[in-house]
Amino acid sequence: MTVEIFHNPRCSKSRQTLELLNDKGVAPEITEYLKTPPDREQLQKILSVLGLEPRQLMRTKEKEYKEQGLDDPSLSAEQLIDAMIATPKLIERPIVISNGKAAIGRPPESVLEII
Repeated sequence: MTVEIFHNPRCSKSRQTLELLNDKGVAPEITEYLKTPPDREQLQKILSVLGLEPRQLMRTKEKEYKEQGLDDPSLSAEQLIDAMIATPKLIERPIVISNGKAAIGRPPESVLEII
C-alpha cells in the first residue's frame, strides 16, 4: 500500500495525522507541500478524488485569501487552482492519498477510512 501525505510540519493537525498514520504502522511518503507544491495536474487529481471544488480545498481564513481577492465568487476553478499553486499555504492540510482515495486530516482520524 502506497500512502502519501501532503504535510506541513508547522501545522498541529498535520503532525497529529502523520503521528496517527505512524501509530497504525503506516510509513507514508511525506510531501512538504509548502516546499514542493503540487502542480496543476496533481491538484486537479486531488480535487477529483476528494470530490471537491477548488474553493472547498482552500484555507479561506488565511490573509492571502482575502489579500488576493479569492473570495470573489466570479473567479473560475482554474483561477482558484492557479492561486493554490502560486500560494500553497492556501491549500487545506493535511491531505492523505492512498489506493486511489484521498482524505483531509481534519480531524486526523478521518484519514483512517482510506488506509
